[in-house]
Amino acid sequence: MFNERLARRALIGVALLGLAGGLAAAFLDRGGLAHWIWAAGAIPVAASLAVSIVRDLRAGRAGVDSVAFISMTAALALGEPLAAAVVAVMYAGGSVLEDFAVGRAERELKSLVDRAPRIAHRRVADAVADAPIDEVAIGDRLLVRAGEIVPVDGLIMSESVSIDESALTGEPMPVLRHAGEAARSGTVNAGETFEMEASATAGASAYAAIIGLVTAAQTAKAPFIRVADRFALLLLPAALALAGAAWGFSHDPIRALAVLVAATPCPLILAAPVAFIAGTSRAARRGILIKGGGPLEALARAHTVMFDKTGTLTVGGARLVSIEAAPGANADEALRLAASLEQASHHVVAAAIVAAALEKGLALQIPTSVRETMGSGLQGVIEGRTICAGSYSLVSGGGRPGDWAARALRRASWRSALSVFIAVDGQVVAALLLADELRPEAPRAIAALRAGGVRRIVMLTGDRRDAAETIGAALDLDAVLVVADWDADVALRAAGNGAKRDA
Repeated sequence: MFNERLARRALIGVALLGLAGGLAAAFLDRGGLAHWIWAAGAIPVAASLAVSIVRDLRAGRAGVDSVAFISMTAALALGEPLAAAVVAVMYAGGSVLEDFAVGRAERELKSLVDRAPRIAHRRVADAVADAPIDEVAIGDRLLVRAGEIVPVDGLIMSESVSIDESALTGEPMPVLRHAGEAARSGTVNAGETFEMEASATAGASAYAAIIGLVTAAQTAKAPFIRVADRFALLLLPAALALAGAAWGFSHDPIRALAVLVAATPCPLILAAPVAFIAGTSRAARRGILIKGGGPLEALARAHTVMFDKTGTLTVGGARLVSIEAAPGANADEALRLAASLEQASHHVVAAAIVAAALEKGLALQIPTSVRETMGSGLQGVIEGRTICAGSYSLVSGGGRPGDWAARALRRASWRSALSVFIAVDGQVVAALLLADELRPEAPRAIAALRAGGVRRIVMLTGDRRDAAETIGAALDLDAVLVVADWDADVALRAAGNGAKRDA
């Protein structure tokens, strides 16, 4: 593939040099030399195109390229190399533009592939040995260390683990999984080291399936180009018939050549890649990845749109949404102490707390004597005071929550937020509520889609139903589908009978 791309770039260079060099020679009244230069620029492209056509014919395919090949060869045979050079530049230019579009998709795919784990820590008797991920078999016991990517699908053997599943579900908050529950490849261990039993090989695991789907989506040709290739079976004989008629009526083969050159679908060869590159590039600048030309074309016909929630309609990360302070406690001071302590942690929630404090302009201190309980919280000393941040049971020592703390827990439940309680010298002083937030531009985007003719807008999510329905109500969506109870019939009923007909 890489060598083919280099060859196509070399061909466009040769074609452009031939066209420009011939024009320069013609300008200097060196007509004979100009003809030779134009021919030299067109012949390599024609030869390459001939090889491509033969390869397609052997595979049972025919495309619009055949008309371009006949035009070039006819122009060269009839002593009109300038026409051949122009067609060569058009064809080679379209191929290079398509390469740029595919290259963008492959760069995105490379980042996905690079993230895939290569090594698994396999338990053999009482020892742990590193093994290539392809050698992991079903039933192998694996060790997943803190911060590592789960290598294959499996069942958790440890009592409880904290897993960041955002790479698969988009859900920004780590989730707590227990012994016997599934751990999927591609997720990240956000807690302490745990053991798991492989239930699938690397090639059959969830992350490998995602890579396969993205690969197929990004390397597929757009339907518009496939339709054009199918019509080439009609275009070629029609063009030849018209060219023959022009020759027969005028008795001038140049007239036939003019028909062939005019019939060469250079605008089609160039327009499709240019349109797709322009569309995908503009979308990429706005943070939208379009996986190929097919989805881009489908937007023009869409009447039903399904959105993921986390990271699409919402910001897609933990954000401080509220500070619930105990009576007499200062909310900003509690946040300052919590953020100072959380500087010692790499947890996604810690980063959100530190960012919120810095945004408020609070002056943070460096904690000492920090002790972290992965997935539960941490403790340290700041300005001579012992600060503890984490779950209520951790910071309170298992005591019963007071009225204000109970209210904070209820509010966290209503908002599907994560609560981080702060204790100073053993006294619980505040609770930080962190949750995902609706994107500010989401309501405008939904309104623009409805104005553009989209009749049904549905949200799909793996989040809790109450949190999902809150977002759905805020955006006035037509339906909210939670993955836990999703099936095809539910999706079709939510999309409505109109969506069935459109599909």
